[in-house]
Amino acid sequence: MQKVAVVTDSCCSLPENLLAELNIHTVAYYIHRGREVLRDLVTVKRDEFLAWLPTATSLPKTACPGPGDYLEMYSGLIERGVREIISIHMTSCGSGAYQSASLAKSMLAESAPEINLEVVDTKNVSLCQGWIALEAARAALNGASLETISRQVAAMIPVTRMIQTADTLKYLYMGGRIGLAKRLVGGLLNIKPLIGMKDGLIVALGQAHSRASAYQQMADMVADAVGQGRAKVAYVHAGAQEEAQKIRQLVEARVNVVESLIAELSPALAIHTGPGTAGLCYYPVE
Repeated sequence: MQKVAVVTDSCCSLPENLLAELNIHTVAYYIHRGREVLRDLVTVKRDEFLAWLPTATSLPKTACPGPGDYLEMYSGLIERGVREIISIHMTSCGSGAYQSASLAKSMLAESAPEINLEVVDTKNVSLCQGWIALEAARAALNGASLETISRQVAAMIPVTRMIQTADTLKYLYMGGRIGLAKRLVGGLLNIKPLIGMKDGLIVALGQAHSRASAYQQMADMVADAVGQGRAKVAYVHAGAQEEAQKIRQLVEARVNVVESLIAELSPALAIHTGPGTAGLCYYPVE
């Protein structure tokens, strides 16, 4: 019997069928497009947004859910009988979601002190956050305690890694999310930058002269990190599923991948990466 509810937000980018199957509860990010206020994956979907994004004259703004949004989610779960919740969020260095959820936790402690709620900063983004939420939900469905799930999540955070590339870092730069990879912005006309995350910040991992070379470097990085071990890999893209498939073929020719999935970034993340982004999020498994 499931004792623990798993909450995350729309930027985890997990496919909808997995969210439903694993009983993962998501809170939507906000997208401000001019005077429009959109809810990520609620009032705006991936295909329509990615078709519009290259035509934008200015980049839409994103905003994390507020404390009230998370409190509403937690309260709704409590009304359904939930007494333990783990709430899993992207890096606090790039979003205020963790802080909002933590404030909601403080508010909940006053009105419902009997509820055991843990808020997690994954120090990562995208399907790295997604993998952590997914494995937490699987453990919850198997009846694991909050303490056990929290230990599992803590163990995954330092070993779950993202590698991605795009034709341009324009979108990350315009959105102020470039982190420690600023040095890659200038003069990259024909260069495909490789970026990842370290200590919650975007960092440069390398660069290539073509997508094919970038994808080969991704496969090399995963193979070097995993060695003779096994891994779970999510191939991530923004309107570029064929590119994600190319990465998959290269990685799985080199690495013992015991589980994989292909997922598309939510609009709130695609704003910062731009259409055509492709990459992967992986972690080694015992």
